[in-house]
Amino acid sequence: MTSTTTPLPGDLLRTLSEALGDGLRLDDNERLTYAYDNSRRHAMPDAVALPTDAAQVQAIVRACRAHGVPVVARGRGTNTTGAAVPSAGGVVVSFERMNRILDIRPGDRCAVVQPGVLNGDLRRALEPHGLFWPPDPTSADYSSIGGNLACNAGGPRAVKYGASRDNVLALVAVTGRGELIHCGTATTKGATGYDLQRLLVGSEGTLALIVEATLRLTPLPAQRRALRALYRDVDSAAAAVARLMAQPVTPSMLEFMDGDALALARGHMRAQTGSSDLPEEAGALLMLEADGDAQTLPAAVAALQVAADGPGCLGVEPAADEAARERLWAARKALSPALRTLAPGKINEDVVVPVSRIPELVRGVRALAEEFALPIVCFGHAGNGNLHVNLMYDPADADQSARAQAAMARVFALALSLGGTLSGEHGIGLAKRDFMPQAIDAPTLALMRAIKAAFDPDGILNPGKLLPP
Repeated sequence: MTSTTTPLPGDLLRTLSEALGDGLRLDDNERLTYAYDNSRRHAMPDAVALPTDAAQVQAIVRACRAHGVPVVARGRGTNTTGAAVPSAGGVVVSFERMNRILDIRPGDRCAVVQPGVLNGDLRRALEPHGLFWPPDPTSADYSSIGGNLACNAGGPRAVKYGASRDNVLALVAVTGRGELIHCGTATTKGATGYDLQRLLVGSEGTLALIVEATLRLTPLPAQRRALRALYRDVDSAAAAVARLMAQPVTPSMLEFMDGDALALARGHMRAQTGSSDLPEEAGALLMLEADGDAQTLPAAVAALQVAADGPGCLGVEPAADEAARERLWAARKALSPALRTLAPGKINEDVVVPVSRIPELVRGVRALAEEFALPIVCFGHAGNGNLHVNLMYDPADADQSARAQAAMARVFALALSLGGTLSGEHGIGLAKRDFMPQAIDAPTLALMRAIKAAFDPDGILNPGKLLPP
């Protein structure tokens, strides 16, 4: 592999080399590895830093601040909005070497971890203690805790257990000044000063670089049961979601698929197995789960079954055991590979609306699909009103690409008009940055910029992300 010169000052490179040793990467091919995230956007960093502790992160930030060089924090690059792409060059700080679980305290129901710990590794480490960390994004097995925190990742379990922000007790982070700050407390109650740890979660590395997190843990449920409910149309399914969320039993998962998503899943299942149990007349589907113990779970399942049933319901099917549960979830799992049969390119954005307005969102998206002559498929976390809008197109076709971008802008406008917001769990990054003035009023954006300046006075932390120019 060959190396090339970088625009970074020689003094900076020497400082970084002294601080990091073999943790500094300047080779073209190695830098290219850190130029992408799952948004498929890319921009070449000038250098890659692989710190092993907080002191090294401080040294990186202080050195880059002295030279006015951008610093971009990176987990495993699973973000879909370009939040980890070094669009302004500079130094990518990858936390893959800061991957230690520092402490597990079952009595306090918390764990202390470095940001590079993989969500899946933490789950396996907690299981012997009968505990889990609730956030479960699709990428959970290979996404990092730091990345989850940076974008406030959620997943299906968020309907009952909350997203990342709801499951963090304390953070240690390095500001844009190179200062080490401690936010929050390991206790579940605390009323001492500003709630800075919740501010940092979801800030996409624009305020500080998280170097340690104390996570709130939850006891593993003894049992879980899944149900699948089929409906004639989206309106019937949305009415069922409202009923489900209004009754006392909160489902541990509540997932939605529209008619287009069902058609795709049906076709994929037939191609793989020769058959599908998804009826042709179904125009929407809800996947539900309940969890609890042997004494309470049957009543919880019964309550969900009653609430899911109603006008337009074609049937509610409970899973008798874990194997049946997996079969019920097969339709949901079939979606991702099935989407690629529609077109080679995909814009996947997660918008949120009040649950009661899901039908309007889906109808509006369907109208946009017709207007722009592009397939748009909706599915996602119905209990939170958080739907993933998947717009399919051919990136090699300039006209399709232009129509896709215009259609997605209209999707954002639609979600906002329904009292919703731009993102539920993917964050803002580059993809939605320019739409922030539509979602956030001018005085509030000004306050956000002032907060950014307090944490990062020279604007070196992940510049160009989240806040519009």
